[in-house]
Amino acid sequence: MAKLSLVFFVMSLVLAMPCTQAFHIDKWHQRIKAQKETVTNLQFYFHDTVSGKNPSAIKVAQSTDTERSPTLFGAIMMADDPLTQGPDPKSKLVGRAQGLYGSAGQSELCLLMAMNFAFTDGTYDGSSISLLGKNSAMSPVREMPIVGGTGIFRLARGYAIAKTHWLDITTGDAIVGYNVTVVH
Repeated sequence: MAKLSLVFFVMSLVLAMPCTQAFHIDKWHQRIKAQKETVTNLQFYFHDTVSGKNPSAIKVAQSTDTERSPTLFGAIMMADDPLTQGPDPKSKLVGRAQGLYGSAGQSELCLLMAMNFAFTDGTYDGSSISLLGKNSAMSPVREMPIVGGTGIFRLARGYAIAKTHWLDITTGDAIVGYNVTVVH
């Protein structure tokens, strides 16, 4: 009888463990859902410099046909671009755009962007948002998804509207205005 009681007790513990774990996960999920979501609008300028002595973006890979392609199809760039408050490169630095972009279009200049916008000033200092998506670079206005974030922007989602402010077609240098809406 003692053996049967011990077996029953051990089996009860084993069966109760998944329920206990599910209870803790459910409580954590309820706490996350109870926190009120915030919508934040950000506006900044992205300065992508590929020319000169100190470029902020450099080519790290390319296909053998890249140089013959009018869209530079297959070229991949690594960037550490300044983000500023205004379009003037000397305006206040608010962060860095760090990541990569590659030419993914054969017939149009279409970039696949994987960027982390890391903020270094004010309320958002130490926080970041992550952008991943298609950037039809020659379109006057582009929309791209915000897929995550850190710090204040933890669990972020949203979208970025990009508009080219200035482009030097001969060098590829550009200043792009970003208007970003983030839910976090």
